[in-house]
Amino acid sequence: MFTTSFTRIFDMEHPVVCGGMTAVGTADLIAAVANAGALGFLSALSQPTPEALAEEIARCRSMTDRPFGVNLTILPTLKPVPYEDYRAVIIDSGVGVVETAGSNPAPHLHAFAAAGIKVIHKAVSVRHALKAEQLGVDAVSIDGFECAGHPGNDDVPGLVLIPAATRKLSIPVIASGGFADGAGLAAALALGASAINMGTRFVASTEATVHENVKRQITVNDERSTQLVFREFNNTARVARNSISERISEISALPNATFDDVADLASGVRGRQKVLAGGEVDAGLWWAGQSQGLIDEILTCEEIVTSTVNQAHDLIVNRLPQLTGAIR
Repeated sequence: MFTTSFTRIFDMEHPVVCGGMTAVGTADLIAAVANAGALGFLSALSQPTPEALAEEIARCRSMTDRPFGVNLTILPTLKPVPYEDYRAVIIDSGVGVVETAGSNPAPHLHAFAAAGIKVIHKAVSVRHALKAEQLGVDAVSIDGFECAGHPGNDDVPGLVLIPAATRKLSIPVIASGGFADGAGLAAALALGASAINMGTRFVASTEATVHENVKRQITVNDERSTQLVFREFNNTARVARNSISERISEISALPNATFDDVADLASGVRGRQKVLAGGEVDAGLWWAGQSQGLIDEILTCEEIVTSTVNQAHDLIVNRLPQLTGAIR
């Protein structure tokens, strides 16, 4: 229905992406996204070892015959991560596309290129996107301030950030942050992007392996139901607003506060076990974007992708031309 530089270069049916999400980007979700004609990314570091990643890639391949990718998020950690081993698994498993995020992907790009793997790099600013293009990535996913996860510290929303990026980049731009429906896809295309990335929308899907309480909470939350945390520690993150995020915000604002003061509350293990697996939505941090305000039901991945594309097509082909005619 839509042909863009993204769909051509990545050989995709639809200009829709489900980017890598820690503890959520598993084969159950990503295979369903692929079967719906969109591009989904397994989260490499959701798997405890490179060997486990190889098994998850194989499991995903057994559930779909369509393309999917792997996200490799490169961040400083207390416990060293064997990135080279994860990279080797991605290459040896025959994955065709990788999404990099976090730190500079340069140490990995030569190996991916030599293996014929296309790379999409996630960026939160135009300057970082331009640097990624110079390094040789095939596309950039640009995250507006509305996004879940780490929006950076510039606080530029997508309505400005997306066209600012597409004006300066010659590679495809995937618009990310605040997208959950076809109106967003139509807007992103109008702003010069060639696809959209939806994260929170796919968390509230039938196939996402998170507790139903989390999915239902997303559908009742509104656009105000997120909170920025860790800004005081130069690591701004957008999460779902709950008692834990509010307590972290209070502690972080105290004089001389350090991350150690909130580390237990902010524990990723706590979020995964108590919230995503256990369904205690008020018991830990969990990622959610402002797009919660646009999500009011749990759908299958097929329904999400199909409704998004159909709505965008209807807006572009039917409703917007009517407005042009009215102006005349």
